Amino acid sequence: MSRPFILSSAVIALSAFLLVMPLEAPAAGPVAATPVAAADTDDAALFGAMRDADLRLGTIAWRLATANAPLCRDRAPTPGLVIHAIDQYDPAVRKTLPAIFGFEAPIAVEAVVPGSAAAKAGIAANDGIAAVNGRPLVVQAAGRERADTATRDTAQRQIAAEPADAPLRLTILRKGERREVTLPAQPGCRSRFEMLMGPGLTASADGDIVQIGSRFFERFDDRMIAVVVGHEFSHNILRHRERLDAAGVKRGILSEFGRNGRLFRQTETEADLLGVHLIRNAGYDPQDAVRFWREHGGEVDGGIFRSRTHPSSSARADAVAAEIATIPKDAPFPDKPALIAAADRPL
Repeated sequence: MSRPFILSSAVIALSAFLLVMPLEAPAAGPVAATPVAAADTDDAALFGAMRDADLRLGTIAWRLATANAPLCRDRAPTPGLVIHAIDQYDPAVRKTLPAIFGFEAPIAVEAVVPGSAAAKAGIAANDGIAAVNGRPLVVQAAGRERADTATRDTAQRQIAAEPADAPLRLTILRKGERREVTLPAQPGCRSRFEMLMGPGLTASADGDIVQIGSRFFERFDDRMIAVVVGHEFSHNILRHRERLDAAGVKRGILSEFGRNGRLFRQTETEADLLGVHLIRNAGYDPQDAVRFWREHGGEVDGGIFRSRTHPSSSARADAVAAEIATIPKDAPFPDKPALIAAADRPL
């Protein structure tokens, strides 16, 4: 029996917000989020499980983005919302969605991160969102006849374009009532984070968005997922795709050889090392990164069949452990490693 496959929502937290790509090579070209058609009778259970996983990712991403905001010069509002649009779902299932997700407006709140600015302001799951700071959200025509993420993506970017350090005023719809809600300022490092439906342990980043495969949420607890998200997020913070492009690297089969392979491996190591600091600043145990690569690295790097654009999992575990040893026990939160300056240096 077929199941509805759709693209999950994004966490409003950065100019590109809280959203996700394969572990990974930020070299593989821009991320293309492709919704897949859907139709089934057990929609409520399936979509409920999707909402739960989206909230898990949203919470991890929100913690990483807000805790590390002082490290990032490129910041955006990070209120802790997970949003979606009705037209990102296949037309065949849209008639069932209001009973599950509300959708009093084409764009709605899928979930709210506990403790976030949105939660403190009283925003709730299933609230429709009509406008941001008095400007209506735009519904794109592309998704009317087929599943398309254009409306959701446009909404995310509109929210992300607002000042990071200013309150955010949302016009919401709830049970037929229109109301204005002001969320306190909550800046975060700019990026989007997204869960992708599918069977693979895939994760990636392209400078704008971090994508994490849904299989991670079946296989690992949030501490292990935070290691993966922190690694991918580091690629965006360190501008790896942009720096690789500027270095003129070759992609595809040539990416594994010579100078190309060396530069890709350098970016992977940089992301591993910065990721340790990101998860520590967000309140996770940095030793989780060592455990992840020692115990589960072979599941995501392909073992002996891994791409040579990535170090081996054992080498990654050793490098991460050495980085943790350099962090003083009384280091402040957030600590700002020297590596953050690499974002401005050519590869």
